[in-house]
Amino acid sequence: MIEIAHGIVGRSDLPIPEWLFGWAAAVVLVVSFVALAVLWPEPKLSRASFRPLPGLSRVLHSPPVDLLCGLAGVLLLVLTVYAGFEGSQTPTANFAPTFVYVIFWLGLVGLSVLLGNVFKAFNPWRALGRAVSWIARTAARAPMPAPLSYPERLGHWPAAAGIFLFAALELASSDGDTPQTLAIAALVYSVIQFVGMALYGVEEWTERGDGFSVYFALFARISPWGTRDGVIGLRPPLAGLADFRPLAGTVPLLAVMIGSVTFDGAAEAPIWTGMAPDISDFFQTLGLSPEKALELTFLVGLIAAIAIVYGFYTLGVRGAQSVGGGFTTRELSRAFVASLVPIAFAYVAAHYFTLLLYQGQAILTLSSNPFGFLASNPLGEVGTDIFGTADRSIDYGVIGATSAWYWMVGFVVVGHVAALTLAHDKALTIYSDVKLAVRSQYWMLAVMVGFTSLALWLLSQANQ
Repeated sequence: MIEIAHGIVGRSDLPIPEWLFGWAAAVVLVVSFVALAVLWPEPKLSRASFRPLPGLSRVLHSPPVDLLCGLAGVLLLVLTVYAGFEGSQTPTANFAPTFVYVIFWLGLVGLSVLLGNVFKAFNPWRALGRAVSWIARTAARAPMPAPLSYPERLGHWPAAAGIFLFAALELASSDGDTPQTLAIAALVYSVIQFVGMALYGVEEWTERGDGFSVYFALFARISPWGTRDGVIGLRPPLAGLADFRPLAGTVPLLAVMIGSVTFDGAAEAPIWTGMAPDISDFFQTLGLSPEKALELTFLVGLIAAIAIVYGFYTLGVRGAQSVGGGFTTRELSRAFVASLVPIAFAYVAAHYFTLLLYQGQAILTLSSNPFGFLASNPLGEVGTDIFGTADRSIDYGVIGATSAWYWMVGFVVVGHVAALTLAHDKALTIYSDVKLAVRSQYWMLAVMVGFTSLALWLLSQANQ
């Protein structure tokens, strides 16, 4: 099997018998579809109530809390960059790779779904941008020039590009998990964010152009915790996605989110490991080194997976358009794109569940010894044990393989049922005829069944 760095490899689990779980998941989706058609005749999520909690909002949005959260985010960014440059270059011994690929990239997804937009409070680039903006306003003797208006055509395209480049670093780069590479990537990304904020304003760029902010904010819309008019409150789960307003580039962004996980799973499957050497050999005939040819091969595979996801969703939208209603493909594509967010979460949760569960424990060890040096070594580098956990080992018995198996299947099924619910609710808001709305969802049901089957098949490839 061809191996290439893709963050940190987690423990393999028993393969899922797709013939059984695939059919069971498809039946669940069909039953859910029928239940929605019969029992959900009017939109509910788009008209959901919101219970403001002004007391909680005053505390969490207070200047001291805001300052502490922003400072924590900045310190973690600084530690990641410093450890990447100055620490051991062994990925599993250095703080940077585990923090970036496990705690940040995966752990924040779960926290966003449970607690809302947590990343916004800790976003180091937003915190630094706001600090610099405040200092500039305070020091300036004349009014500061207003930032440029954010172009509508730009939309979420910068965010989509940012997430794609991160996925390429993780899945296609041969040294994507090298601490120094991650440190350089963090600095480059920081520069891009500061330029964007300088041009279009801190909040405007953060909400539209910062890939990580947009990424985690989309998952946060699944959460029952939300913010309306600056006040934190409670709402029904998924209601935040029902009123989501997509922009240019939102559909490609979701295709990147789902397609990158799809490729990561497919990279372990015989179908990819069988063809990848031939593709790599072709690139070597063009004069590339074996390493660069392999990197380009995996980049092509990543792009292909994203294109397949985008094409499959577009096919479903074109099918929905064929039932009538007078909507263009673009209008329907944007109308139903929010239904892809629970699917993206299902893919992340199912594929990386054990990686987060097992490798996430390593952050306790790495927090005590972030640079990864041994207590004594010939180079004179000094190891640390700040919190007394430097010798802590990973407990692989925290959950059994069978239990993990059922959890992953559960994530897939629940995520796709949630997507089906969102699509049905949205159809009821845009179609004047209920029957027409239900008929439009035949195609979306096919899309959901297809994504479910793909997710379960990818999970089943783990040990093949």
